[in-house]
Amino acid sequence: MPFRHHTALRFRRMIYHVSRMPREAAISSRQEILRASARLFRERGYDATSMNDISAALKLSKGGLYHHFRSKDEILFHIMNHAMEITEDRVLAPIRDIADPEQRLRMLIRLHIELVLRARDREITVILHENHPLPAALRKRVNARKKDYIHFVENLIAQVQRARGCMQIQARAAAFALLGMINWIYQWYQPEGSLKEEDLVRQYTEIFFSGAFR
Repeated sequence: MPFRHHTALRFRRMIYHVSRMPREAAISSRQEILRASARLFRERGYDATSMNDISAALKLSKGGLYHHFRSKDEILFHIMNHAMEITEDRVLAPIRDIADPEQRLRMLIRLHIELVLRARDREITVILHENHPLPAALRKRVNARKKDYIHFVENLIAQVQRARGCMQIQARAAAFALLGMINWIYQWYQPEGSLKEEDLVRQYTEIFFSGAFR
């Protein structure tokens, strides 16, 4: 009995791993397509990039590309949607258990800056903050997730304002100012320059806190 049980268990594990392989390979392929597409959209512009360009960059047949995505619009939507997933996973999730609003906001600033500067995801996250044409239905879905993030930041700023007794600046205006300031970093920041990432985090935090909570 023990031998039969052990053999059956090994067989079930084999079936489990084999059944997972196509899905894992598909997920990996889709993510590679999104990253390559995001890079091409940034380098050439969305309108100037074709599905042929994307398949050529990936050394993938056009049929293979269409197996994953039906159109360039669909690719752009999934890039933006993935960017929001990354933002939620890397910025929001780690700070939800921080009880003190001010410390939560300071950590949000740090994590959002780190996300913008993170080389692996930069091509994807940057696309989220640029203007690209999307069909209305898809644009509405992406914008809904953006608004949820903005509202989270706005409410967090309002909590810090109440705790400090500083209500002169509207929390909504402060939220847009903060996010605009951070999301624009990729346009000018040079990692090899004299301004290091840690200094950037500290200075941006000081600039924002000095203005929003005076």
